[in-house]
Amino acid sequence: MLQQTRVPVVGSYYDYFLKRFPTVEKLARARLDSVLAAWSGLGYYRRARCLHAAAKKIIKHGNRDFPVAADDWRKLPGVGRYTAAAVASIAFRQPVAAVDGNVERVLSRLVGNRLSGERSWRLAQTLLSVARPGDFNQAMMDLGATVCLPRAPACGLCPVRNLCATRGELGGRRIRRRQKLEVSYVLKVRGGSVLLTRRPPTSTLMAGMWELPEIQPDTGERKGWLRLQHSITRTDYLVQVCRNGEARRQQGRWFPQGRLRQLPLTGLTRKILRQAGII
Repeated sequence: MLQQTRVPVVGSYYDYFLKRFPTVEKLARARLDSVLAAWSGLGYYRRARCLHAAAKKIIKHGNRDFPVAADDWRKLPGVGRYTAAAVASIAFRQPVAAVDGNVERVLSRLVGNRLSGERSWRLAQTLLSVARPGDFNQAMMDLGATVCLPRAPACGLCPVRNLCATRGELGGRRIRRRQKLEVSYVLKVRGGSVLLTRRPPTSTLMAGMWELPEIQPDTGERKGWLRLQHSITRTDYLVQVCRNGEARRQQGRWFPQGRLRQLPLTGLTRKILRQAGII
C-alpha cells in the first residue's frame, strides 16, 4: 500500500483491509471485486490485483509459507526488485540492499555523482550492514524521505554529512509539472438505484472499476450541479457532475444505493457519491 502512497493516507485503509482479509488464505479465496472494493479510494489498483494474485500463488497446492529469499519474492505477481529486497531484508534478515528513488538520491549526493540503475544497487550492496540489513535499508529510505530531500535537503540534520561529497548541492531529478484536466459525469438516480459504467479491463487506469458515466463537457447542464477537484498521480481533475447528459459509453448497470459501498468504485466516484449524500 505504501508504494506511491503516503503513510497518512494509507493508515485507515491498512486497518480496514487487514480486518477484511486477516490471513493470506482469506485474501486468496476472496473475489477480486471484494478486494478492489476494500482498496477503493487508495488508487493504483494494479497493486490490489497483484496482491490478490500473489496470495493465490502462495497458497497454491496447500502451501502456507511465505518466501524468504529476495529472488523467490520476485516470482510473485507485482513484486519487483525493490519490494523483494525490502521484504526479504526487513522481515527475514536477508543480506540484500533495497534501492528506491530516495536511496538513489542519497547515494548520488554521498559520492558526488548521479547514480542510477545497477550502479546504485552495487554501491548500496557494498555499504550494506550484513548484520542488520533491514535496519540499514529502512534507515536509508528514511534518510532520503525526511532529510536528504529533492529540494532544500536538511544537511545540518544528516548523520552522514561529514562523509557527503556534495552537502546536498547535487540536485534531485526535475519535478514534472502537474497536468490539469476537465471532466464531466452524469449522476442518474432512478427508484433508489444509481447508473454506473465499468471501465474496460484493458484500461491503463483503474481497469474494471465502476464509475459514473462520463459525458462530453458541453452536454447536460453546462455549469454542473456539483463541482469538485480530484487528484490522481500528477494530474489534477476539475470535475463537474450533471443531472442529465448522454454517456460516452452506452453500456451501464443500475445498482441499488445500499449495494454501492460493496462495489469496487473509483476513488472519484466514491467522492462524488459521498458529496451527493448517496453513500
